[in-house]
Parts: sequence; C-alpha cells; structure tokens
Amino acid sequence: MRVAIVGLGLIGGSLAKAIKKNTQHSVFGLDVSEAAVKGALEQEAIDGEITADKLSGCDIVIVSLHPLQTIDFITGNKGCFRKGGIVIDTCGVKGAIISAVENVLSEQGVRFLGCHPMAGREFSGFAYSVDNLFEKASFIITPTVNTQAETIDEVTRFAYETGFARVVSATPQEHDEIIAYTSQLAHVVSSCYVKSPSLLKQSGFSAGSFKDLTRVAKLNEDMWTPLFLMNKNALVSELDCIIGELQKYREAIAADDAKVLHELLKEGRELKELSNQQSAEGK
Repeated sequence: MRVAIVGLGLIGGSLAKAIKKNTQHSVFGLDVSEAAVKGALEQEAIDGEITADKLSGCDIVIVSLHPLQTIDFITGNKGCFRKGGIVIDTCGVKGAIISAVENVLSEQGVRFLGCHPMAGREFSGFAYSVDNLFEKASFIITPTVNTQAETIDEVTRFAYETGFARVVSATPQEHDEIIAYTSQLAHVVSSCYVKSPSLLKQSGFSAGSFKDLTRVAKLNEDMWTPLFLMNKNALVSELDCIIGELQKYREAIAADDAKVLHELLKEGRELKELSNQQSAEGK
C-alpha cells in the first residue's frame, strides 16, 4: 500500500517512522520545510518526497497539519486525492474538521475518516519524532453516519499495523467533549500554573509534581489556539467545572476548615483510584 503523509512534524514524522518500522507499506512525505523532508529521507522515514498533484497515486493520505491548515490543505487540493482512496487527519478536534471536509471529499469520490492519535511530546517538529511514540497509545476514529463500514475496517487495521495499542471509536461530538477534559483543559491549567510569580523562584524547590503539572505548558500556541476555539463550548464547560472546584478548596483553606478540606481531598483521591481501576479493567 502507498501512504502519503502531509506534514512531517512530531506526529507526522513519528507516523512515518512507525509505518516504516512495522509494515511493508511505502511512505511518501510532503512538507513545506525542506529540512523536514531532507531529515525524513536521510533517516529513511519516507521512501520519497511527494507533491500534492501526485497524491492520487496513494491509497491513504494522512494530513498531519494544524487544524486550520488541515482544512485549507484538504479543501484546496480536493481534486488531488485518489477516487475511492482514504484521507484521514490527526487533529485534536474533530467536529469542526469533519464539518469542513467530509462532504467536500465525498463529492470527489474520496473517503474521509476523522482520526486522532493519542500521543505526543512537549516538543514539536520532525527532529523530535520517534518510531515508538504510539506503542502504548490509543488511535481514536470518529465515524459519522456517512462513513462506510469498509473504511472503518481499513483504517482500524492500518492503525494496529502501525503499532497502536488500541483503536477507540467515538462520535465527533463525544470525542470533542472528552478531549476537552483529558487534553485541552490540562494544557490550559498548565499554562495558567506557570504564570505564578513564584515560578522563577522554584529552582531547588521542585520535584515530580511540579514537573508533571508544568510539562505541557511548553505548548505550540499556533496549534493550540485554534484547537481551543474550535472546541470552545466543551472547553468552557470544563473550565467552569474546575474553577468551581478550585473555589471550594480556596474557601476551605481560607476559613481553616479542616473538615471540608479533608473531604475535598478524600473525594479527589477516591475518584482518581476509581479512574485507575476502570483503566486497568479497560473500561
């Protein structure tokens, strides 16, 4: 099978390396960065460079760009994909992407399935891509009422071949609501946390908890800004929830209310333990 990857950044580059490592598929890359393409060729992450007008020769095209760029690339090159072929994306928001491109591609006889590989690092760019990024990761697919069962089967098989540990299916709305909590909220909280005046005094006073909470503050604002805004309703709902919970902790601490504070902490611990149990059981 011939696979094209549009965007050889962290995710696109890691997908290329994983496909080459784990399958016999041919991989071709497209990127505006000559350095990224050169690096991918030198590391044998791709078999060759490809241009948009040659994408019709590929069975699967993975568009691994920022959200707005993803929409622009797909709609701007709608006639370049192979009829009957599959186009997938890797964006962290699904509703807005699918609304913008699914029908456009369908009119061209091209199948589209919104996807989201659940892995990443606090770095970006091909230089940080690795061939094992997805070994313990989930691959989320978000079929709609228009998605053919055959397409779901093909992409699912491809994800497992590439090395993903699990394929999870959700509606676009379910994906965006859950990802607002599991990913987007965490990035907002981390970004806010590092804005304390105490940040520049922490050297020698920080350990694992500080590193865990600040890791994703080193984000790519060019990517995350449109992601947040494209999913604003779900994300605002999660922000309202955490702001309300923080207020409870603040009030208990300010009032020296040990009983309430104890219960809040106990509740949080028990919920985390329940979550760990469910994850272990695969729920």
